[in-house]
Amino acid sequence: MLRVEGIHTYYGESHALQGVSLEVDAGEVVCLLGRNGAGKSTTLKSVIGLTPPRRGRVVFEDQDITGRPAHWIARRGIALVPEDRRIFPGLTVYENLEVAMNRRPESGQRRWSPERVLEAYPMLAELRNQDGATLSGGQQQMLAIARALVTEPRLLLLDEPNEGLAPVIVQQIGALIDELAATTTMLFTDQSVPFALRHAQRAYILEKGEVAYAGTTAELREHPELQERYLSVA
Repeated sequence: MLRVEGIHTYYGESHALQGVSLEVDAGEVVCLLGRNGAGKSTTLKSVIGLTPPRRGRVVFEDQDITGRPAHWIARRGIALVPEDRRIFPGLTVYENLEVAMNRRPESGQRRWSPERVLEAYPMLAELRNQDGATLSGGQQQMLAIARALVTEPRLLLLDEPNEGLAPVIVQQIGALIDELAATTTMLFTDQSVPFALRHAQRAYILEKGEVAYAGTTAELREHPELQERYLSVA
């Protein structure tokens, strides 16, 4: 479904990604691991078009989308849940969902209307008339994921979905990823090896803008020395 082929991405003259390559097959849940500054978020932004790579290619469903505007890529079926969530202040929970809704899904079939999302996630339904900016961090994260779903994505990108959240909320986010895995392909970033091992089938480890490891999470579980070397996990 997604192929990232040797991309080089810069911030000004800073060489953030140095030949990153990865693949995500349809139906997979894949995790990008790495320390802060390793290039995880930049990889997702390069896929969605927010930081277009200067070299290399991003291919989605056999179409080269390298350098395309982010809104164009989003309409093709990729949704990003950013690390800072970007909830629209001044809009209610329901309005945050409504404004993001894909009016004409390419498949012709709608899986996730705002009402369907609220039906599936009662916690948000109870807050439907509350200003999104007043929600707790965990509630905002759930809303950010729900808002991405109403765009009808075929590929969902989650950037550090657990950042700053209480353990009980992290468990809920993990359960949501497991539930969505039945119908949605996902690529998410995280610094937590245990979370990746529980909820992803394959993992890539980034180190200083390069892929240092690629393999299944089962293989990563069997090699704690890799975790210690690249992720400071004993």
